[in-house]
Amino acid sequence: MKIQREIVLPGEGQSFKLFSPSLKNFFYWHYHPEYELVYVEATAGIRHVGQHVSGYTGSDLVLIGPNIPHLNFDYGLQTAYRQVVVQLKEDFLGDAFRHTPEFREIEDLFARAAFGLAFGERCRAEVGEELKALQGLDHFEQLIALLRIFRRLAREPEAERLNEIDTSVKTFLNDKIRMSSVYEYIHRRYDQAPDVNEIAAQVHLSTAAFCRYFKRQTRMTFTDFVNQYRIGQAKTLLLQDRSVSEVCYSVGIGSLSYFNKLFRQVTGENPSAFKKRHLKGL
Repeated sequence: MKIQREIVLPGEGQSFKLFSPSLKNFFYWHYHPEYELVYVEATAGIRHVGQHVSGYTGSDLVLIGPNIPHLNFDYGLQTAYRQVVVQLKEDFLGDAFRHTPEFREIEDLFARAAFGLAFGERCRAEVGEELKALQGLDHFEQLIALLRIFRRLAREPEAERLNEIDTSVKTFLNDKIRMSSVYEYIHRRYDQAPDVNEIAAQVHLSTAAFCRYFKRQTRMTFTDFVNQYRIGQAKTLLLQDRSVSEVCYSVGIGSLSYFNKLFRQVTGENPSAFKKRHLKGL
């Protein structure tokens, strides 16, 4: 499956689209000219926005600018999750942003969203609750609440810029490689021994050409990406209260010491501490 252009239709009587998609078994690598605000609650998942690839734990809140290719945030999830998505055109309020000083902060937020923005834990918790509450409001109240949310995000100091360069779809339209094939291969083989030569052959590239392509698309090597995927799967298993050693071998890492080192590199803490911290809050 190549990159797809999503057609976004606002709800009846609305200037934006508010919905809760469920696509966990579908690789949806897509783009659209609308802005998108995504909130997801899940044990652990993948965040792939433009060239940025990382994982999230517990929840994620991301604002994505127009025409930035991104993967559905529930891709591959094996545990229960909840998701709220808002999609809206840049001019969903007509010329109001350009002519209304009170909207200047939100206008600046939307400009920064061209690179993708991810928000900190406290902001995720507060805005996540507000987004979940939107679905119980009438259309006018939804719009007012959404503007308050955008003002909150505009003032949030813990906003991570996900991409350093323009990653809008114009840089991806001529891509003949199917990223879904790469994800599918890694998902099928992450607990064994993913072979870069094998996946390169599957997408009809030499190994050297595939490595250059993959690094350009994700800003990491194939090996680093596989290891990050393994750690993402390991988080899910740890939160199912499995032992660290069991999880280590379940995700295809043969050395417990290397697993601990790799887990710390990716998450900033060792697997035992991660498990204790998250299970304590359940």
